[in-house]
Amino acid sequence: MDSEPPSSPQVVEDGGEEDEEEMSGGEEADLRSSSGRGSLLTRRGITLRVLLKDGLVEPGDGVLAIHYLGKNFVGDLLNDGKIRWVETGQIFNSPSAWATHCKRLVNPAKKSGCGWASVRYRGQKLVQYKTTWLHKYQPSADMSLVSEEDDDEDEEEGKTAVQADEKNKNTKLGLHDVMVSRRTDRERIPVRYCTLGTRDAARDPHTLVELSAFSAINRFQPFNVAVSSNVLLLMDFHCHLTTSEVVGYLGGRWDTNTQLLTVLRAFPCRTRLADRDSASAVEEEICQNLFMRGLSLVGWYHSHPRGPALPSLQDIDSQMDHQLRLQGSNNGFQPCLGIICGPYYHGNQGVASTITPFWVVPPPEQRSNDYGIPVAVEVTYVQDNFLTSDVLNEMMLLVDYYRAAPDLVHFSQYWCPDTTMMDKIKGSLSCHAPKDQAYSQILEHVYSQLINLQ
Repeated sequence: MDSEPPSSPQVVEDGGEEDEEEMSGGEEADLRSSSGRGSLLTRRGITLRVLLKDGLVEPGDGVLAIHYLGKNFVGDLLNDGKIRWVETGQIFNSPSAWATHCKRLVNPAKKSGCGWASVRYRGQKLVQYKTTWLHKYQPSADMSLVSEEDDDEDEEEGKTAVQADEKNKNTKLGLHDVMVSRRTDRERIPVRYCTLGTRDAARDPHTLVELSAFSAINRFQPFNVAVSSNVLLLMDFHCHLTTSEVVGYLGGRWDTNTQLLTVLRAFPCRTRLADRDSASAVEEEICQNLFMRGLSLVGWYHSHPRGPALPSLQDIDSQMDHQLRLQGSNNGFQPCLGIICGPYYHGNQGVASTITPFWVVPPPEQRSNDYGIPVAVEVTYVQDNFLTSDVLNEMMLLVDYYRAAPDLVHFSQYWCPDTTMMDKIKGSLSCHAPKDQAYSQILEHVYSQLINLQ
């Protein structure tokens, strides 16, 4: 859900602890006239404006880039030495201000940006242009003038980061492309996160990973979550209909004052995961539904039909990407909730589906080539008063959509020796029942439609 660039771009000056202070053109002129080219310019004096005036760099669209933890940011270099972020149109006074802003979107705990070592101009780090300037105009200068702020913190620019970023390129809201090549029928044994180590292109992207607790990584959960029972009911119903993976969006509200994320509505995607032609139209319809209901996109869900409701390596990268997307168009932190539903895994407790809310914490910066850390999210489930007509209508649309599907679940068949698939779905949905007990009578009509599909 990309936003339009603001008509009056916001100028961002905060560059973190090490931000270089930009001088005005008059100050630069005074410095040059008083000291001359033979005198030393301080670190504060070597700015993008200086490099532009002396012809080491040129203004241009898309000539600046930051690569951080597998994410790419692109900027325009303006004539006055300022930077315009292409995605939002925001204006930044310095490389450090832009780098710090972008890095905090990926990792909210980030304190500073190391701008000159992080920002690349036409593929080369800006710090190298600063070094070239000093060699050319002040060959006797101490190179500490460059290096005192520009410690290179390994911006994950190796091949593994590029491969991960390419894998996560997606459409519009971005949930379909990353889900095209999933496997569903074979048993997948989860591994512990601590056994993964550095990214490995040879590792199976469908490898399941056990969730960590926030306390296990010395963190507090940075937000609270409340999920409506109708959201769980519709999501669980959707995931029960087919033996293939399904996907959907979550709509709700984010309260910055209370740090509460409220999930109020599920929006199933009525399309096949490999059908990219119809994905855009389906997502556009969901965007309109969100807008008409005054809701925001706050997360996504998908199913692991016969396997554990744990994230795969591919899910972890996808979730990290979605977290960034929901923050990329504004300055404030907004969480993105991921939910995995496992309806037919025989390791579940009873007939109820396993539903797993999760989030991804970026790896430590000193290990930026590691995978993100999947963590369990504590959620409060809120029981709705009744089953809304919206949810009932969506259920009937799903029944109609999967009517002729080759992977439709046969609800007259047995899930286990004494439980049919119909018993299974009824029992699971009863876990998300509203307070009004008449819901069961309403759902009987839906269940009868499922039996008639066989």
